[in-house]
Amino acid sequence: MSLAIFDLDNTLISDDSDYLWGQFLVDQGIVDKVQYEQANIKFYEDYKQGNLDIVEFLQFSLAPLAKNDTEQLYKWRAQFIEEVIKPIQLKPAIRLVNKHRFKGDTVMIITATNRFVTEPIAKLFGIDILLATTPEFINGQYTGNFEGTPCFQEGKVTLLNEWLETSGETMKNSSFYSDSYNDLSLLEIVDNPFAVDPDDTLRQYATEANWPCISLR
Repeated sequence: MSLAIFDLDNTLISDDSDYLWGQFLVDQGIVDKVQYEQANIKFYEDYKQGNLDIVEFLQFSLAPLAKNDTEQLYKWRAQFIEEVIKPIQLKPAIRLVNKHRFKGDTVMIITATNRFVTEPIAKLFGIDILLATTPEFINGQYTGNFEGTPCFQEGKVTLLNEWLETSGETMKNSSFYSDSYNDLSLLEIVDNPFAVDPDDTLRQYATEANWPCISLR
């Protein structure tokens, strides 16, 4: 029994749920089309280039949670999952998750995208353990702030280590599947790193390090 860790965006699904949620808010008229869409695109490009200011991005992406009624947010999220996320679930990814589960491995998603967006996506894959950036929630309302360490780059390692301290799990024979060079710090500490449909930078690094490059597309 080993730990099988999966990135979410562009790994288990064929696009980025954080970016898509922002575009969904634009398309539904929930946020300002011009300003929000331009900022959403810029932050996504920064992420892909490895230059994302995660705190600045979270201030941007969590603001709509604070500005809207919680029950309405859940309704929008359910629509988002049904209309946007379900069509981009990757069937080979589902099979790979199930392969690890059938082996008795502990299966986990670790993602920079916030927990509000990703909790129902993890459930689509039948994965109960989710490490993600956590939006602050006080007295039944999101505040627009986040709790603890953002689950991004080295923050993923920090949150994983915190989870390991209380879970009884170890990193022995662990695996991590990711598409992004942003996840290099975590890929480097598992026993079995997999570059999944990797970005160009990760592909080059994985090739030099002799890591497997696989496709779930």
